[in-house]
Amino acid sequence: MSRAFVSVGSNIDPAENVRRAIVMLARAASVSGISTVFRTEPVGSAGQPFFYNCIVEVTTELAPVALKRDVLRRIESALGRVRTGDRYAPRTIDLDLILYDDIVLAGKDLTLPDPDILTRSYLLAGLAELAPDLRMPGTGQRIADLNKAASGTGTEPLHDYTDVVRKEAFRDDEQP
Repeated sequence: MSRAFVSVGSNIDPAENVRRAIVMLARAASVSGISTVFRTEPVGSAGQPFFYNCIVEVTTELAPVALKRDVLRRIESALGRVRTGDRYAPRTIDLDLILYDDIVLAGKDLTLPDPDILTRSYLLAGLAELAPDLRMPGTGQRIADLNKAASGTGTEPLHDYTDVVRKEAFRDDEQP
């Protein structure tokens, strides 16, 4: 089994779409942890609604590309994600594989570790919460150390919402 970390984000009905995506992910993979959900400022395009973002830790037997294609992209599709040429366009859901074991990969469809880890404080904060002693593949730096050096500017933890999402994701009888 491999250990993977998936970032989850939405700025179109984010409370509903993040919750639904995590519940669907918990049905498709073995979820072992869900970080605090953060309300974050949008990157790129001004005037967009704020995002809800978090990290979900999963264990899987799927290879990285298969996890992305067969699980993450299917959940995005089911939740109405439409990809446009604008990387920063508003979205119902965004699921990105950001770390997968200690793999370093630079492919056409997947880069691991995701380079945004070092520039988006909510990614580091979520990773540090779930796996502080994890070392960044390729550099060996501890996630906790990288997080300490990062700026948390533009992030607001949503603790009550996080509790609700965690409870729902780990229930066996709940439907997404």
